[in-house]
Amino acid sequence: MTSKDTQDLTPTANPSTQDPTHMTVAALIDAQASFVQTWLEKHAAPIADDAWQWLGAQPMSRYLSAADVQYVMNDWMLSQPMSDAIRADIRDIMHTIIYHPVNEDVPLSELVDDTQIESLAAYIGSHSTQREALIHTLIGNETFADLLTQTLYHAINDFMEGTLDKAGGVGKLMKFGRSSFEKATNKNLDDKLQAYLHRNIKELTQRAEGNAKAHLSNDEVARLLITGWARLKDQPVSELQTYLNDDPDHGSIVHIEAGLQQSYERLRRAPYLHTLTRAAAQTWYDNHQNDTITTMAVALGLDDTAMSQLGDALRPMLYDAINSEWFGAHLRDMLSAFYTQPDFQQGLTISSH
Repeated sequence: MTSKDTQDLTPTANPSTQDPTHMTVAALIDAQASFVQTWLEKHAAPIADDAWQWLGAQPMSRYLSAADVQYVMNDWMLSQPMSDAIRADIRDIMHTIIYHPVNEDVPLSELVDDTQIESLAAYIGSHSTQREALIHTLIGNETFADLLTQTLYHAINDFMEGTLDKAGGVGKLMKFGRSSFEKATNKNLDDKLQAYLHRNIKELTQRAEGNAKAHLSNDEVARLLITGWARLKDQPVSELQTYLNDDPDHGSIVHIEAGLQQSYERLRRAPYLHTLTRAAAQTWYDNHQNDTITTMAVALGLDDTAMSQLGDALRPMLYDAINSEWFGAHLRDMLSAFYTQPDFQQGLTISSH
């Protein structure tokens, strides 16, 4: 059959059942594209399994570098602000978890085991240096002394003013005596009183700090933590709700999420976080660059059983993709490019129309 003869032939039956020598190129492409889609749908499951087995045997470093990991974390994830949709999801999920009815029946002891509290108490109690530094920060510092001084001064001053106003002539005499004292000494009585209080309170805070360090021994700190937990552990998880406001517009969850968002926005722009992220990515890559993808997947709990279940769940989507118009169009484009190759067309005896 000559090329001129084939140009006049048109398909008269289903393209997939025609003799290829009696088909146009367009019909042949349609038939092949249809066959490929049908064949892929039939063999999708074993192909997916084989693909996973092959991919799982490949070393991670063949496809991923440390720079790639750092780019994903720093230049992609941290470069983007958290979307409003994600923020809304976070708020809704937090609300669902915190206010779920199951919290009424679950005690705090199911979330935290007694042995964990005991271990934490022993750990905190054993760090004498940190414990004493904390006590000093809370009690033995100048700020605490100044706070006590001002508090006592205002209390004494309010008491004296209130007492003198009610004392009649005696009160007036005492006020006159105060005025005379300030003129004679050229000093303000309030300043003298504050200086006296500060000097003595500083000594008292030093004593209080020493007493606290002596009383709050390692064993005492551990005992206080364990005793406190014993009072709380039988409370239901829902008890935490009493510390929250459930107003839909200005409730605690809104403020918590907004605080998290503010922290995230500040940190994701900070060179500090980017530096630590790069270092963390490099450490992770150094530890796993020689692992196969299967090894990494197993570390995440994705063994063959899990992958099989995941494959079953994704298979309907795979079938829809194989049978989609866009995939068929790409197949036809590929086959058309194959048949229109100049070297191939010279020996082709099938009509191009």
